[in-house]
Amino acid sequence: MGLEEEIEALREEITNTPYNKSTESHIGRLKAKLAEKKEKLENQSSAGGGEGYAVEKTGDATVAFVGFPSVGKSTLLNSLTAAESEVGAYEFTTLNVNPGMLQYNGANIQLLDVPGLIEGAAHGRGGGQEVLSVVRAADLVVFVLSVFEIDQYERLSKELYENKIRLDSTPPSISIAKKGRGGIRVTSSVDQDLSENVIKEILRERGYVNANVTLREKMDIDRLLDGIMDNREYIPSMVTVNKVDLIEPDYAEKVNDDLRDHDIDPDEAVFISAEKEKGLDALREKIWKELGLMRIYMDKPGRGVDYDEPLVLPQGSTIEDSFDRLGGDMRERFRFARVSGPSAKHDEQQVGKEHELADEDVLRMILRK
Repeated sequence: MGLEEEIEALREEITNTPYNKSTESHIGRLKAKLAEKKEKLENQSSAGGGEGYAVEKTGDATVAFVGFPSVGKSTLLNSLTAAESEVGAYEFTTLNVNPGMLQYNGANIQLLDVPGLIEGAAHGRGGGQEVLSVVRAADLVVFVLSVFEIDQYERLSKELYENKIRLDSTPPSISIAKKGRGGIRVTSSVDQDLSENVIKEILRERGYVNANVTLREKMDIDRLLDGIMDNREYIPSMVTVNKVDLIEPDYAEKVNDDLRDHDIDPDEAVFISAEKEKGLDALREKIWKELGLMRIYMDKPGRGVDYDEPLVLPQGSTIEDSFDRLGGDMRERFRFARVSGPSAKHDEQQVGKEHELADEDVLRMILRK
């Protein structure tokens, strides 16, 4: 039996096994084995040249448009990027990933129009593994749905999950320290629904014999495996609904109901017509918000404050975080900085490198000569 057949057999057994306390350990072992087999299959595919494709990330952030074929991703990308923006094609064996550059709030945001996903992409159908490897490197996933097929969201989410992409969540709070002897010792700061025996069984299945394991959140089997595997990508996401120009007003409530059926708040989704270029301002603003970026205006010696080309950083960044973006010998020469704006107690506040910046701060670096 080949790996693919073994994986399918494990999936079938998991599906057909009723979940209860008596079967919990068994299901945990099955899921751990499934994760191991999938990892082995992916490594084989990578060694054979079937995976590992990537688009060079440029700009201040990268956004992947994800959707099934013919939902309007290419039209949307062309509508969002200025005519003078460079739009190229990165050639892969079975797909093209088309990047464009959205300029917004002084930031350069790389948009990737990935080929339309099909069901089974995570298992290699239609060049899906290559497509999904590109999505894994993005800073934000934008689901592009047709107004007539909102149920595509569930199928797309499943494909991303199968490819180790965890949307709108943070990594599990778990630490595992191997030791020389003494078996597996589990401690938890919260009450767990999983028994200690189940947790140990899953760890043993993943090759741990002696280890101290600390859990800092309540976990189910899947969440525990995510923490043990440590090869998941945690990416924020949002939803845009395209082709709204093609529906009658009385159809809008059905669309809202369909969104709610998939746990999507209609007020959080962005309704657009890429063809008619409607709703794009709201989409740009939502992308900016979901990326969590901020603008820092540099006060440059002899030239004043540069409001046209801000330094773009993730929210929560400190002055020290800006050193790599500014380049040169900034880190070695830094003495202190002066900050005016939302993060400062007063204009021209003198701060150190640990100072946390805020959107639209004005920053002046004082450097050693």
